[in-house]
Amino acid sequence: MSEAATMQFHPQPQAGQAKPWAFPAPERSTLPNGLTVLRCDRPGQQVVAVEVNLEAPLDAEPEGLDGVATIMARAFNEGTDKHSAEEFAAELDRCGATMDAHADHPGVRVSLEVPVSRLPKALGLLSDALRAPAFADSEIERLVRNRLDEIPHEAANPARRAAKELSRQLFPATSRISRPRQGTEETVTAIDSAAVRAFYEKHVRPATAALVVVGDLAGTDLDAVLADTVGTWTGGTAEARPMPPITADDTGRVVIVDRPGAVQTQLLIGRIGPDRHDRIWPAQVLGTYCLGGTLTSRLDRVLREEKGYTYGVRAFSQVLRSAPDGTGAAMLAISGSVDTESTGPALDDLWKVLRTLAAEGLTDAERDVAVQNLVGVAPLKFEMASSVAATLADQVEQNLPDDFQAQLYRQLAATGTVEATAAVVSAFPEDHLVTVLVGDAAQIEEPVRALGIGEVSVVTG
Repeated sequence: MSEAATMQFHPQPQAGQAKPWAFPAPERSTLPNGLTVLRCDRPGQQVVAVEVNLEAPLDAEPEGLDGVATIMARAFNEGTDKHSAEEFAAELDRCGATMDAHADHPGVRVSLEVPVSRLPKALGLLSDALRAPAFADSEIERLVRNRLDEIPHEAANPARRAAKELSRQLFPATSRISRPRQGTEETVTAIDSAAVRAFYEKHVRPATAALVVVGDLAGTDLDAVLADTVGTWTGGTAEARPMPPITADDTGRVVIVDRPGAVQTQLLIGRIGPDRHDRIWPAQVLGTYCLGGTLTSRLDRVLREEKGYTYGVRAFSQVLRSAPDGTGAAMLAISGSVDTESTGPALDDLWKVLRTLAAEGLTDAERDVAVQNLVGVAPLKFEMASSVAATLADQVEQNLPDDFQAQLYRQLAATGTVEATAAVVSAFPEDHLVTVLVGDAAQIEEPVRALGIGEVSVVTG
C-alpha cells in the first residue's frame, strides 16, 4: 500500500509595511520667453509625460466659428515649417513618441509621451508644432471633413446627445458653454486655414502657456533641453481676457429627446455648482462618491443590485471653468441608462434615494469606505508619469496651487460624515435638477409625467 501523497505549501506572503505617500511636488520656473515650466522628477519612470496648457479657451472662438480651437489643436500634429504632416508623424515614430491635442472650455491641451532617452528630440518636435505649425490648406480641409463626419455619429450616440441637450438646457444660447464643444455642422463648415491661423496668432504664445514635464529626469540636463527646444518659441504678451460669468437655469424639469423604438433610455441629470476653489469641494467630492462614485454606492445598490434596472449609474462633478474669484463652476451630474419600460420606476427610485439621503444622511460606514477608496488608491492612481503630469496641468489650468492635490487628500481624510452629507444634499437638491432622457417618448413620457419631478417636454432627436 503506497503512502499518502503530501502537498508542500510555500509560506503565505506577509503584507509589507505601508510607505508614506504624498502627491509629488513640482519645481516651478519660467523661461526667458515667458513659458511657465513645472518639472517633477519621478525615479524609475523611463517614459516621460509632457503636458502643455495653451490659453485658448472656447469662449475666445470667433462668432460663427465654433470648433476652430478643436481644428487648430488637431492640426498641431499635421506638419510644421520643417516637416510635412507625413514627415512629422514619421519623426514622432522614430522617437517612440505619441503626441495628442484637444480643445476644451478652459483652453487647448497638448500631450506628449516619450522614452526619456529621446526627450530632446521629441521636445524639439513639440516646440516646432507650437512655434511654427504649417496649417496647410489641404490638411485643414481634411481635418474639417473628418470633424463633419464625426457629427452624425455623435448625434446618434445617446450619451453624447444627452450631454449636448443638458448643456443647451442649462445655459443661455448666447453662452459658448451651451453649444457643442467641437462645433456644429454649420460652424465647422465655415472653418478654413485662415481662420485657424488667425485664432492661433491671437491666442497661442509662450507667455500665457505652461509646460509640465514628469518622469525620471536624473540623467537629463532639462534646462539645456528646454532652452534648445521650447525656449526658442517666441511671441508677445497678451492682456487677460475678461470672462463672462457662468449663469444657469436649474429649475427642476424633464426634457425627453425622442428616439422612437429605442429599447433603452439614456438619462443625464444635472445642474451647476462650485468649482475646486470653493471650500466645500472636498466634502462635495466625498459625498458625491458615496452617492454614485462606485459599484457599492447608494445609486448602484438600489438601481443595479436591488432592482436590476441598469448596469450602473454614476454621480460625478466636472469642472467647466475654474477661477479664484468665485466665477468658476462645475457640472454636477448623475448618468446612466435603463431599459425603456423601467424608465419611470428607475427615476422614481432614484428620486427616493435623493430624498432618503436628505432626510437620513450618509452613514459613517459609507464615509469610511469612500475615504479609503479615494485616498487609499492614490499611490496606484499616480504611479504613471502621465497621471501626475495631467493632474499638475489641470491645476495650472484651473488656477490652483501646486500642492492642491496633496492638500485635497488630507482634506478628504479629515472630512466627517455630516459635512459630506450636507455637501452632497446641497449638490443634488431634488427640485433643482434638469433631467434629460434620450429614449422612446411614446413609451416613457406618461410614466415620467406621473412622477411629478418637474415639467416634461419632448424634443426631436
